[in-house]
Amino acid sequence: MGRPYPAALAAVHSAIVSCDRCPRLRSYCRRVAQEKKRAHREDTYWGRPVPGFGDPNARVLLVGLAPAAHGANRTGRPFTGDGSGDFLMSALHRTGFANIATSQHATDGLRLSDAYILSAVRCAPPDNKPLPEEISRCMEHMDVEVALLPNVRVVVALGKIGFDAWLALLKRRGVKVTPKPQFGHGVVVRMGEGLPTLVGCYHPSRQNTNTGVLTARMMEGVFRSAKRLSR
Repeated sequence: MGRPYPAALAAVHSAIVSCDRCPRLRSYCRRVAQEKKRAHREDTYWGRPVPGFGDPNARVLLVGLAPAAHGANRTGRPFTGDGSGDFLMSALHRTGFANIATSQHATDGLRLSDAYILSAVRCAPPDNKPLPEEISRCMEHMDVEVALLPNVRVVVALGKIGFDAWLALLKRRGVKVTPKPQFGHGVVVRMGEGLPTLVGCYHPSRQNTNTGVLTARMMEGVFRSAKRLSR
């Protein structure tokens, strides 16, 4: 999976992988890992909660929705093993955050520079729709993981759930954000002194990319903006 993480962050990753707080999600992930997808029937699925991935010194943090059933739930790394991951990594590569333009498997040599990716929910949910209480239970994982990323200056929320999860994390930490910002692609929310700037981006799901709701140029623009804001 690339370079070793600092001990404290590695310990958080281990705790995430062993989490069993959401029985519905754990049952679903295990079932998918056993039944598999025809195209991946020879693969050994990860089938567990998925920790974050990237540069521990990152200034840009990406917050996604949840692992895809046959993507990160199969490979064990966020946005890896499916079309969404390749679309995202292509944009990160063009903007200097990733060393290669694809994200195929956990040992493909992908490295992120100045960027770190995690999800609001760490287990693949049925129909890509986690329940509100599942998002809430998973918030502690985000809290402790983000606490070990000391240089984050910009948060790019990949979709509304990621956007709202970041606002919920701030609320959990006692930060009042009023009025509540509304998600939108390219929306930039300056949170104030000492807080990372929040940037909205449509999620690179096939539904969005195949229909042109999100284009490669649009996503690249978000990351170029994030790079400027992080300096």
